[in-house]
Amino acid sequence: MADRMSTYRRMDRARDNHAVTRTVNGARKRKANASRDTRMAGLISNGAFPYTPPVQSWISVKAGIPFTQLTEADVKALIAE
Repeated sequence: MADRMSTYRRMDRARDNHAVTRTVNGARKRKANASRDTRMAGLISNGAFPYTPPVQSWISVKAGIPFTQLTEADVKALIAE
């Protein structure tokens, strides 16, 4: 039977594993977010104003305002930035 690992060592190992995971996943998330921004900007420039719910959600997150309070001019200004 294996010896019991101390709580301190177990928590230390978990903390180190979490740091590595954050580093790896952070790079993946940044790349995914950049590609999503590009894709959504393309959908906005090619589409008509009543956008689909995923596009509306992205717009409201980027603007920091609920989508119902935005006009089409606000959206065009947002992607022009």
